[in-house]
Amino acid sequence: MTPAQISLVETSFAMVAPLATPAAAAFYERLFELDPALRPLFRNADLVVQGRKLMQAIGFVATNLRVPDQLLPAVIALGERHGTYGVQPAHYDTVATALLDVLQDGLGAAFTPELREAWAAAYALLAETMIAAAGSSASA
Repeated sequence: MTPAQISLVETSFAMVAPLATPAAAAFYERLFELDPALRPLFRNADLVVQGRKLMQAIGFVATNLRVPDQLLPAVIALGERHGTYGVQPAHYDTVATALLDVLQDGLGAAFTPELREAWAAAYALLAETMIAAAGSSASA
């Protein structure tokens, strides 16, 4: 990610944070709309609690992109946990689509092509790290 992209993610997350609860609900609604087969992965989850965790994780990523030594160990641990839940590499693409759709809906005109690209880059970093961590923990 470029420094400009990091700045865009940081500043735009400040606009998203006050909308955390409805944004998280919209995210899961969109996720299950895109791939209903993902719903069973959340059968034992309270989606309100899960939504809070999602927004906390996104906030952590958005505020720590400049500090990879702090960010990456947490993302690796998250990836390892998601691997144990049955999350598959292909699911990350669906999550990306749902996330970008919800950001676009929530931010409206402020969600410029540059901002979309910045969030896509941040998510790609997150997803690639989590997929690698899940794969390495599965083979360990």
